[in-house]
Formats: sequence, C-alpha cells, structure tokens
Amino acid sequence: MAKLRKACCYRKPKRAYTRVSKYREKSYVKGVPGIKVVKFETGKKNGDFTHIVELKSKNHIQIRHNALESARLAANRYLEKNLGKTNYHFKIKVYPHQVMRHNPKANFAGADRFQDGMKHAFGKALGRAAIVKDGQTILYARVNEDGINVAKTALKRAGDKLPCKCYLEITQY
Repeated sequence: MAKLRKACCYRKPKRAYTRVSKYREKSYVKGVPGIKVVKFETGKKNGDFTHIVELKSKNHIQIRHNALESARLAANRYLEKNLGKTNYHFKIKVYPHQVMRHNPKANFAGADRFQDGMKHAFGKALGRAAIVKDGQTILYARVNEDGINVAKTALKRAGDKLPCKCYLEITQY
C-alpha cells in the first residue's frame, strides 16, 4: 500500500475541476474514494444545552477527510470521558466534497518508456477534502454552563489535528 502524501500538497484550495470530454463516459472523475469520517454528529442531538463552543478557521484552506476524522476522534473521546454520553452534542459542520487527485510519476531508470508525462495528466482520485473559508465554523460542541471548560479543551485538542490555525468562539444558546 502506498503511503499517504503530505498535507502540504493539498492545503491550498483550488476550484473543483472535472474533465470535460466529447465522450460522455470520460467526462467525470471515476472511482471517488469513500469518506473516512465515520459520524458527523455524536452525543445527545436534541438535548437542552445553554452554550455553544465553536472551532473556527483563521485561514482559507482545504482540510482532508482523514484530518477531520482525527479531530473528531480526539474531541469526542475527551468529551465522552469527562461529560458522559448525554451531556453534550458534538457536530462536524464541513463536508469533504472536493476530490483530490494525484498524477504519479515513475522515478527509476527507463521510466520515460512507462509513463505518459503530461499527456494524460488528470490524475487518479486520491481522497477527499473540505474547503473551509476564513471565519467558518469547522466543528462545534453544545454543552451546559458547567461543561464549557471541558468543551474548550476538547476543541483545542481537535484543532491541533487540523492543518490550519483555529480559534474558539463561545456563545450563549
């Protein structure tokens, strides 16, 4: 199995591009990989909570789906351990729509006989990413007043897993 490419290759958001061809069957990205995010909402969805702690992005950036899943795991584990399963509601607000592609290059002797160069450079689907604008909420946790500090710590831990600078915003619900 090939190892995961560095996140810096896909950090800058680009406009979504799908190949257009005169042949219909060649006009879309084939074999889009599945999303690694298992759940977008956890905790008690319809509970009465008083405060919302939001994690917002400071940059216009692209976040890969495996980074979102890692952030979700870190935050959810901390919230569940310290507040219990029913004393919070946690949600990921962004969805990874953007398909990331990679045009692999062979780098060994005689590689020019095996690869096409830039002739067929559309690339294979590698994964998915969510495009996040600056100031946009990436994820949030709804808690009561006594769980604000726990939610702040959980979202700070989740922000450490993301490839952008983030800040917290607390509002009364």
